[in-house]
Amino acid sequence: MSVRFWGVRGSIPCPGADTVRYGGNTACVEVRCGGNVAIFDAGSGIRLLGEALAREKAKTEIDIFLSHCHIDHLIGLPFFAPLLDTGIRVRLWAGNLGPGCGVKDAVDRLMSFPLFPIGIDELKGTIEFRDFHAGDTLKPQAGMSLRTAPLRHPGGAIGYRLDCAGRSLAYVTDTELGVGTIDDGIVGLAKNADLMIIDATFTDEELPSHEGWGHASWQQCVRLADAAGVRRLCLFHHNPDHDDDFLDTIGRAAAAARPDTVVAREGLHIEF
Repeated sequence: MSVRFWGVRGSIPCPGADTVRYGGNTACVEVRCGGNVAIFDAGSGIRLLGEALAREKAKTEIDIFLSHCHIDHLIGLPFFAPLLDTGIRVRLWAGNLGPGCGVKDAVDRLMSFPLFPIGIDELKGTIEFRDFHAGDTLKPQAGMSLRTAPLRHPGGAIGYRLDCAGRSLAYVTDTELGVGTIDDGIVGLAKNADLMIIDATFTDEELPSHEGWGHASWQQCVRLADAAGVRRLCLFHHNPDHDDDFLDTIGRAAAAARPDTVVAREGLHIEF
């Protein structure tokens, strides 16, 4: 299993001189396993991933798993190059969007007047919309199995665990972990995972003024990783107000608290 990060920020793209090293694009993570391509979230980082896949010209099926449909996690989808290729089938998955609003409805709203010049039906590629419920197990391609669980975030969000070729990845963003007891559902989802990618938007010091925002601190993520027995922890969904130097500081403190912890940055490639 190999993992590559194309967007690591939360809330809004934040390009600029202070975010060059970690990147300013919003959430998008590419996972390769057994010849399959799985993408987690379609933030602004998915545009460059789409261009890379178009140059590769080898993949005919791609699955995109959305944690939720807030704009920072969906904004890059209309610019995803495989959606312009008639020979590629893209499956877009999302869970628990509520009655009367499936994943196609969300994309239709994004790509509608006056917000966008064309609709999803005008793209040349084949896109399939797959709705599910938190707790479902998904089997999108041969050899891939994804367990799902609900996350604490305004409007709801979904956490995923991908098992493939004897390896496991937990993708847990956006979520508020709260104080006291650690969420058993997330612990179970991430149990003994080879890698956990998790929302670390805040620090413990910032949490009190952001209660109810649906995000966690890096310190909470360390405690969760310990409770779940995760092999390697990756801090993700960085606060747009946290510049490169601030993330360096978090990285040093997190690695001291839990060895083999890494702070996600654009271009980071992890194989296991």
